Amino acid sequence: MTVLESATLPWAAERPDVDELFRRPAWMAGAACRGHPVGLFFPGKGDEQGPVKAVCESCPVLVECLAYALERPELRGVWGATGERERMRMRRARFRRP
Repeated sequence: MTVLESATLPWAAERPDVDELFRRPAWMAGAACRGHPVGLFFPGKGDEQGPVKAVCESCPVLVECLAYALERPELRGVWGATGERERMRMRRARFRRP
């Protein structure tokens, strides 16, 4: 055993597993966007999102995709038939008091 292998690295427990970072949820395999160019789902500022969202609206995993995106504010582009600003408004609405 090497010194590195026997050493206790306090930061290692706090870091996510590399495999976990790159593992895709199983529901993504059934997404309607699979096979479409990735760039399509990252329209530029001011670009029309309608055609992209049309792909999403027919997706069998739309609900899962939107939930995934709402949990991850760092995600950019169109997810679950919503753009970044729409998801930001949805997150804010969750925390508003009636």
